[in-house]
Amino acid sequence: MTLSQKTLDERLVYPCRYFDSVDSTNDIAMQWLQEGAVSGSVVIADEQRQGKGRKGRTWYTPPKVALAMSVILKPSPENANRISMIGAVAVYDLCESVGAKNIGIKWPNDVQINGKKVSGILPEAAWDTGKLLGVVLGLGVNVRVKFEGELAQTATSLENEIEQSLDRIELLVTLMNRIDYWMARINNPELFDIWKSRLNTIGQQVEVDGIVGQAQGVDEGGALLITVADGSIKRVLAGDVSLLPPQNEG
Repeated sequence: MTLSQKTLDERLVYPCRYFDSVDSTNDIAMQWLQEGAVSGSVVIADEQRQGKGRKGRTWYTPPKVALAMSVILKPSPENANRISMIGAVAVYDLCESVGAKNIGIKWPNDVQINGKKVSGILPEAAWDTGKLLGVVLGLGVNVRVKFEGELAQTATSLENEIEQSLDRIELLVTLMNRIDYWMARINNPELFDIWKSRLNTIGQQVEVDGIVGQAQGVDEGGALLITVADGSIKRVLAGDVSLLPPQNEG
């Protein structure tokens, strides 16, 4: 089934805006949020020319090969940090639903299959004079992207992993249902516990923005706890994790 405004209106419960091509779905969703969009509203693009990543990075999503979307959500301010967790566990659920194996979440929210990235997630909060208007949850899921060269060593697509074709409309409906499910449980300890249990970073030697050590765990705020060489624990709220070879003992 082809992505279109008509098919999305027929299949999705919440308001949606579909575009054949955009620079960034997050930018459009942010504007819609400021105009009063309801929680659960979603912006979807077939092609995304300047998708947003961490630290101001951008990426290009070609037509017909991925889900490029942004969901408008309205948590309480104290739960805003959990939107990132919701995105990660919902995409994990999606991967599981199509039969993918060896799925993990690389802290804080990159979903991987067999150690390769299948999805990137970027939440952006909107504030107005100290009041939280909402959070735009940007999601990119590789459905049938063909990776070559070095990228093929670090990134993958759902169809490549399960070796069968998938319908992006069906994937989108499943993903939105899982986001809805977890949003209803944003205050429930189950969300944090599931997210934590699916992290594949814990116990690994890591480097995050110059901090090197062993990832010991995460706290309730979602921060990564890293034990460094002097035995102290550093609390990292956000950053890009690089996995390092295990240290030799003795």
